[in-house]
Formats: sequence, structure tokens, C-alpha cells
Amino acid sequence: MLYLLATIGAVTVAVLLWRAFGSEHVGVGSRRSVAPDDDPEFLRKLGEQARRPRKPGDSDSNE
Repeated sequence: MLYLLATIGAVTVAVLLWRAFGSEHVGVGSRRSVAPDDDPEFLRKLGEQARRPRKPGDSDSNE
């Protein structure tokens, strides 16, 4: 029973140390992309397009 508790403790310490120091070197979570609806630049351009008056001959319409 003592060996089981020692093993669980060692694994817990190893995981905590890996999360604290090792994850940056492995690249976990370092390549997050920003979704378009979270990108401030995209939202700014979208707002400008929505405020801009549409001309009758615009090619943006899907009619």
C-alpha cells in the first residue's frame, strides 16, 4: 500500500512539474489561432463594411 501511495505521489509531482516547466518546450498550446469572431481587426473591418452604404451595382450581393 505504501508503494502505491508513493507511486501516485511521484506521478502527481511529475505531472505538475511537466505542466509548469515542460509544456513550453513541447509546444503544447503555443500555436493558438484566433477565430475570426475573436479577432478585433476582423470585427473592425466587418463593422466598417456594415456601416458603408451599399451601391446598387455592388458585386458583394448574392442575388
